[in-house]
Amino acid sequence: MEPVGLAFNLLVAIPQIYPPYLQTSEPHHRTPPMEAFDSPPPSSPPHPVVRLILDASGALLGLERWLIAGLMTLLTLLVLLNVVTRYSGMPLYWVDEASVYAVVWLTFIGASAMTRLRMDFAVTMLTDKLGPRSTRVAKVIATSGVLAFALALLAMCWIWMDPIGIARKGFDAREYAAESFNFLYTEHTQTLEWPMWVLQLIMPIFALCMSLHALANLLEDLHLAPQRKHPAFDAANPEAVN
Repeated sequence: MEPVGLAFNLLVAIPQIYPPYLQTSEPHHRTPPMEAFDSPPPSSPPHPVVRLILDASGALLGLERWLIAGLMTLLTLLVLLNVVTRYSGMPLYWVDEASVYAVVWLTFIGASAMTRLRMDFAVTMLTDKLGPRSTRVAKVIATSGVLAFALALLAMCWIWMDPIGIARKGFDAREYAAESFNFLYTEHTQTLEWPMWVLQLIMPIFALCMSLHALANLLEDLHLAPQRKHPAFDAANPEAVN
């Protein structure tokens, strides 16, 4: 019985000793899958500049996570306060306006985070029928389009807010508006009387954050660095979208 037991132990140990491709009867020189060509070699670390961009995007994503949680909490409290005060016959009219702007900031910050998490909307009817290499090219093109849009939005916000122009007028909003017909710095909200330019700062902030996230995604799509995971966002599924 000892030879039989020895043979059984060898049969159990073989799969643990030899790599998977030696456990089949197929020739060893078979062509590896296409994903092997597309994935970066694990032994080559990314360039320091690439790693710096990815680290900055990751730090920004962590900050956005806390801002999203804080704005959602604030929005919930504002809605509850609005309900209580209305039913008690003492409505606070500024609550409605504060809720609206909280939703606006929450939307733009959430959209920036979704860009890095690759949770933005995508139509995959074409890419589903392409090969691995063509799909990779399509992803690079799509990510480049997102980056181009973010940079264009950032440039538009620079022209719109014109920080150099308002600085040349000594930050005198009325004098600047009289010359440029840009009344951004003279407008205020209806009930809170907050400066509109402060609330609309979310536009250039969103454009800047989206540019950084899109650049990080593009570097990963070009396989200059391995795609990073974001365990803090359990809903993120990078394979579901572009």
